Amino acid sequence: MPTKQSQDGTNLIRASELSLYTYCAKAWWLSRVEGVQPSNARQLEAGLAAHARHGAAVALAGLLTRVALACLAMGAVLAVIWLIGR
Repeated sequence: MPTKQSQDGTNLIRASELSLYTYCAKAWWLSRVEGVQPSNARQLEAGLAAHARHGAAVALAGLLTRVALACLAMGAVLAVIWLIGR
């Protein structure tokens, strides 16, 4: 795929392209300028899916951590109330 152009005809470089360029300038050049597609598209798709699953697991772990801390805080408050009420 050729480099994108703005309405005034200048070339546009997106932030995601900067990341790709920083990782591998040759890969950026081949993809964005020469239009060469990677030969391992299936592996790249599998990697994207694995990253998505991992991201969902990390998000769930964060949510469960917050729930656990809220339960711990409620337990501490109830323990204090119980001790005061004795």
